[in-house]
Amino acid sequence: MEQRILQSLLAPSAYPEPTSAVHLVQTHVSLIFITDNFVYKIKKPVNLGFLNFTTLDRRRFYCTEEVRLNRRLCPDIYLGVVEVRDSEGGARFDGEGKVIDYAVKMKRLPEERMMARLLQESTIGDEDIQRIARTIGEFHLKADQGEEINSYGSPAAIWHNWDESFQQIAEFVPAVISTTNLHIIRDWADAFLAGNEGIFTERVSQGFIRDCDGDIHMGNICLTDRIWIFDCIEFNNRFRYSDTAADIAFLLMDFDFNARSDFSGIFLAEYIETTGDSGITKVLDFYKIYRAVVRGKVECFKLRDPDIPEDAQQEAKARATRYFLLARGYVIRRKLPPTLIITSGLMGSGKSSTAAELAFELGMQLYSSDAARKEIAHLPAHSHDFSAYGKGIYSAGFNEATYDTLFANAEKSLKAGESVIIDASFRRKIDRARFRALAEKLSASYYTITTVCPEYLIKERLDERVERPCTVSDGRWELFRMQSEEFEPFGIDEEKRICIDTSLPLRDTIDTILHSMEIL
Repeated sequence: MEQRILQSLLAPSAYPEPTSAVHLVQTHVSLIFITDNFVYKIKKPVNLGFLNFTTLDRRRFYCTEEVRLNRRLCPDIYLGVVEVRDSEGGARFDGEGKVIDYAVKMKRLPEERMMARLLQESTIGDEDIQRIARTIGEFHLKADQGEEINSYGSPAAIWHNWDESFQQIAEFVPAVISTTNLHIIRDWADAFLAGNEGIFTERVSQGFIRDCDGDIHMGNICLTDRIWIFDCIEFNNRFRYSDTAADIAFLLMDFDFNARSDFSGIFLAEYIETTGDSGITKVLDFYKIYRAVVRGKVECFKLRDPDIPEDAQQEAKARATRYFLLARGYVIRRKLPPTLIITSGLMGSGKSSTAAELAFELGMQLYSSDAARKEIAHLPAHSHDFSAYGKGIYSAGFNEATYDTLFANAEKSLKAGESVIIDASFRRKIDRARFRALAEKLSASYYTITTVCPEYLIKERLDERVERPCTVSDGRWELFRMQSEEFEPFGIDEEKRICIDTSLPLRDTIDTILHSMEIL
């Protein structure tokens, strides 16, 4: 869009109703103008192969389709299609002048009730997840089906979508995803599809291929007195005509990406109860990987959009990389038996960063001594205890209670067949032995990840933590030497220890761990 037109649409006078301000949000395919009470969405004149908005007639048609399809889940929000006119004073959404474009007009939903924000603020609960699951389940039960729609559930049609994504990702290798990681994902998807044709055929015959939403993720859900799910796929039927499993897999992947995998079980139980689709679990991982790949691809598209600022492109690149790592993680975690991993190292040595990234990629439960200690003391997670070494909530009694809690959490996870990471210093050999014995008792694999790095880097990290009130750790440089002196060295009997240097890039250290565990 010409800058002259774009700038004029940022003026409140360009709108038929009063507004105090106009805020612009850009995606790779849309310009979204947000006023006090309404949202106007213009499609960019782009051709991405699977999407073609290059002509005025196409943009008008797909605006109309967007309204029609989104009224299924947002009947009162999508108001209609409006004209963009080039008037004497600039582009406007009303008045006289030549029609230069079209926009979808919507009521503005309350930002404070958007699911992504509620998750960030930790104000969304199990009942909310169940409401969402019921809403989607009931929508799927009523969604259109038929011979044409069923054709998109065939292995050939499914692979076409996968292959298209792989081809479009190719130009972003190796800047965003490595050749190796792309092959890991592609080879697994190809093998799964080829080896499970019967399952996909069964999904078709049982009526689970429907005219779905196609874009259900946390950014497209608003929770008020009812559940609003907006911005479905309107530009290509083959992305919307799909297995209902593919539709919910997007949201389940989104939970994993945002470190709320606990919501997946709650959602899935309610969804299956609503739909009766107990066989959906057979293909969910396959579609979660697909959704992570597509999400990464969409973020990549922003990297070649000249209208998106450089800082926003860098953020998109980081998100794309992370989506692709999650997709790889879904693949390699399938090789992982129930496993207990403990970290061990001095404060500031990188234990928590390593544990969090490893838990993200492998889908493992993660329990932190810092968080457990604050919970035992009934303190907010990000409050700080600056007592002397071995005092306050770091006294011997508190240490014992903390490790007891971590032990109980590890035992509970392993008995449920789930892998778990325990993030703590484990400076005492007796604590390390206790957790190793637990893994042996429950026939779980066991690893100790020891983190080391130069002391100057540890000091930098610890000094930075003191200045950051949002961290859960109380580690400080003045305590480092005392902890170092008390740290009990590892014995020759402590096997399966992976030692990593956290001064190296995090991605390198994670890959080192995965290679050592023989799952990469």
